[in-house]
Amino acid sequence: MARILKLALLVLAVIVLTVLVVRAFDARRSPALQPWHTYVPKEMRATELDAADWAAYLKAEDQVFEAVRANVSFAPDPGGKSTPNRYDRTSPIYPPRFAHDWNRSFVLEPAGKPAGAVVLVHGLTDAPYSLRHVANRYRERGFVVIGIRMPGHGTVPAGLTAAKWEDWQAATRLAVREARRRTDPAAPLHLVGYSNGGALVTKYALDALENTTLARPDRIVLISPMIGVTRFARFASVAGWPALLPAFSAAAWLDIVPEFNPFKYNSFPVNAARQSHRLTAALQEQIGRLANEGRLADIAPILTFQSVVDFTVSTPAILRALYAFLPANGSEMVVFDVNRSVNFSPLLRTSADTALARLTPATPQAFAFTVVGNSGADAAATLARTTRAGETTQVTRALALPYPPQVYSLSHLALPMPIDDSLYGLEPVPGVEFGANLGALAVRGERGALVVNMDFLTRLASNPFFPYILERIEEGIDRPAVRAAPAAAGASPAPRPRLPDKSQFDEFADTLSPSEGAP
Repeated sequence: MARILKLALLVLAVIVLTVLVVRAFDARRSPALQPWHTYVPKEMRATELDAADWAAYLKAEDQVFEAVRANVSFAPDPGGKSTPNRYDRTSPIYPPRFAHDWNRSFVLEPAGKPAGAVVLVHGLTDAPYSLRHVANRYRERGFVVIGIRMPGHGTVPAGLTAAKWEDWQAATRLAVREARRRTDPAAPLHLVGYSNGGALVTKYALDALENTTLARPDRIVLISPMIGVTRFARFASVAGWPALLPAFSAAAWLDIVPEFNPFKYNSFPVNAARQSHRLTAALQEQIGRLANEGRLADIAPILTFQSVVDFTVSTPAILRALYAFLPANGSEMVVFDVNRSVNFSPLLRTSADTALARLTPATPQAFAFTVVGNSGADAAATLARTTRAGETTQVTRALALPYPPQVYSLSHLALPMPIDDSLYGLEPVPGVEFGANLGALAVRGERGALVVNMDFLTRLASNPFFPYILERIEEGIDRPAVRAAPAAAGASPAPRPRLPDKSQFDEFADTLSPSEGAP
């Protein structure tokens, strides 16, 4: 036995050493680090955030942005001048040039007395910009909107090298406190989370079940939520070990890419992957524990929107690690299928083509399950096919939203953006509001000429079905779901329903590279 253990340890040591050597070699070949990769602005930490109010956070945020301007944009040698970037003061994508810098936290007030409050939490490497269209719709419906910038975001990518998920969670609590301060205590409170923000608002809702001092949300909307991440994130810390030596400092980054997006980082540090894994591990542990204790009966209804194929988060994990434990409280999962047009059939991987069939629950569930997509027979007709909670038959309705013929699937990035978004839209509104129309680029040319690989340009950045998302969000405002009755004291938790086996998705999940898996 001891001999087998020694052999196993030796094999593990060889594997780790090989990984470190490869990472060190890659670091030496990586692009040079720029000031936005090395300057780390000082952000409020979890203990400070829990003691702060909204005004204090905005003041600290102003100081962070001023420090970035002084140490990066106004540095004597800011670097990267050969390529226009968001930190170049002369660049058209320099955020302070815009009428509104959506990298910052914001509040949107309705015309009259607030009918409710909503807190919006963006994703990893992202900024409050990503949820601005959802924010505007909530304001139109009479809600006061709190859009908070998570610490480490909206400034420089290096901010994510020091960030911790506990800081993001504390910032979420701060935003909810401000939302409650601005509304009547009886007014509805909604939480909307995109990607990593989906994990944060879900975690907040669970914390509120255990901590009576936290305001409980009445509704949760998740967009491409990070309930689970790919296997690589579990070992991201090992990939960054060579960075302990100054000669291999680039090993602290999974991607070092020019920063040509004014509201999202392109470069991706190892620590960001590590924190996403730590957050999802804590979230999944809490879900399982509260379910086993029979304490999820009072959780708010959850409405989730998710692409059936997603190279950033695990779609099966949303079902298996979250929805499988929910009570019959009006929750629903909406998935967007791939384009079933015959034009794409020969090009789709088998794992992508069959993902929906393997994902769809085979037995009645406590939640509704809706599929939005088309069929090969009539690719122009988009249908929403809903299986209601406790049923197996589908209710179908037609949507006047065709699947664009040039789009083979939605993406993780696309869901919260309409196709007319100024920056990300396939059909942006006239004019260049934010210095570029990244979503409308259809580039052709010789390989090797661009500063980024084609994944950055071909990945869909806007959602042709975004009006459907707004419609479903509005339904929850107008007709709130009724929560399940709490379980009787001492009652055993309900048995978990049978959902698709996670192992069925391993082939698809394991095709991800670190670059593809980064938000």
